[in-house]
Amino acid sequence: MRGIFFDEDHARSAARALVKGGYEATVGRERLAGEDDDEDHPWAVVTDAPMIQLEMLVETYDGWLDLDDEEPASAPLPLPTEPRRIKREG
Repeated sequence: MRGIFFDEDHARSAARALVKGGYEATVGRERLAGEDDDEDHPWAVVTDAPMIQLEMLVETYDGWLDLDDEEPASAPLPLPTEPRRIKREG
C-alpha cells in the first residue's frame, strides 16, 4: 500500500511515524505519466502498515492513498450471434 505526498518532509514524517509504530516504510519518488521533471514528481511512502494507519497519516499530511486494484477486470458481456427478432403488434 502506498501513501502519496507532494512534500518530501511530509512523506519522511509519515514514514518515521510508521517505522516508530513497528511497520516497514520506504520513501521514494512516484513517477507520473508524461512528467519529465523530477521536481514535479510526488513522494510515495510504501508500507506494510494497516490501511487505517496510513490513511490517518495521509489525512494529516494532505496526501492520498494509492490502493492496488486487486480485483480482476470484469469479462465483457457476450455478443449476440444473430439479430434479435422484435414482435410488432399491428
